Amino acid sequence: MTDQDLFHLLALQQVEGVGDIMAKKLINHCGSAEAVFNTKTSQIAAIDGIGSTLLRNLKSKSVFEKAEQELNFIKSNEINVAYFQDENYPDRLKHCIDGPVLLFTSGNIDLKNKKIISIVGTRQITSYGMEFCRKLIEDLAPLDPVIVSGFAYGVDIFAHQLAMDNNLQTIGVVAHGLNQIYPKPHKKYVAKVEQNGGFMTEFWSSSNPDKENFVRRNRIVAGISEATIVIESAERGGSLITANMANDYNRDVFAVPGRTTDKYSQGCNNLIKTQKANLLTSAADLVYILNWDIESKTKPVQKQLFVTLDDDEQKVYDYLLKNGKELLDIIALRCDFPIYKISGMLLNMELKGVIRPLPGKLFEAI
Repeated sequence: MTDQDLFHLLALQQVEGVGDIMAKKLINHCGSAEAVFNTKTSQIAAIDGIGSTLLRNLKSKSVFEKAEQELNFIKSNEINVAYFQDENYPDRLKHCIDGPVLLFTSGNIDLKNKKIISIVGTRQITSYGMEFCRKLIEDLAPLDPVIVSGFAYGVDIFAHQLAMDNNLQTIGVVAHGLNQIYPKPHKKYVAKVEQNGGFMTEFWSSSNPDKENFVRRNRIVAGISEATIVIESAERGGSLITANMANDYNRDVFAVPGRTTDKYSQGCNNLIKTQKANLLTSAADLVYILNWDIESKTKPVQKQLFVTLDDDEQKVYDYLLKNGKELLDIIALRCDFPIYKISGMLLNMELKGVIRPLPGKLFEAI
């Protein structure tokens, strides 16, 4: 994309009444953002949804002045820009009808051939949520997923930190321009995040973290990823908005269950109860439902000479060693473990290199 292309795209974004859906419609009809401004009014008027007010707004000269200012900011600060028709634009977000026309990024983001998951939740994360999130990301680390969140207090920043602790790429999707950071106490994490991923936004440098921007931000968090995970949430909260958006985009949603008396489990329990989210008890649930192929995406599994198994894992390993290939359900039955527990155990044992999965939910000892 040339500077000239970007200039006209920025100008189009400044036209009052032109949102992402309308901008895409105009570009698809006229061929480019520049062509939108040069096409005869009568031809643009033929586009569904175009009224006289919008036609008049397209003639405004002030949009070019604002576009020039933002283009200078982008170039002077070496901001990366992804256009919705370009290869560097996130693939899954391309399929969201209201996905941003332009995305501005900083850091070292690389989404090519990556598993991408979004982790969201309350700003008042509890010790229960922390421990679950920690175990989840540690168990998923060998699969090298990209962890996306909103860089807010609570679950968001905790997920970003855990991703970096496990050498995973992480992306903070922010509700303002890249000339600032919100919340301000999180400035101390910026350099490390940009080394391990980076920041992403649709907002210009003139945009502040206003309340309405966070809802718009949430659709990027939901749309960019393969699945959205809600760690903890009260009965109402921004993470539930993100979960609903993910459902609207036909993405998988997962929620961590909790006690019915716990305030910050009510939102998750309701998502599960209303079948808006899959119940998530371990990394194995995520791997199974998303149908991630562990064997082809990780290094060849070799049995370690001094691998440490706990008593339950040893029981399962001894059973598989004696009986050979076996179905997950049968392993749970014969070893006297509930399905949710055996799923997590088998994933951990697989990552330790002592068993391997086979087609048809079969497992065998190595």
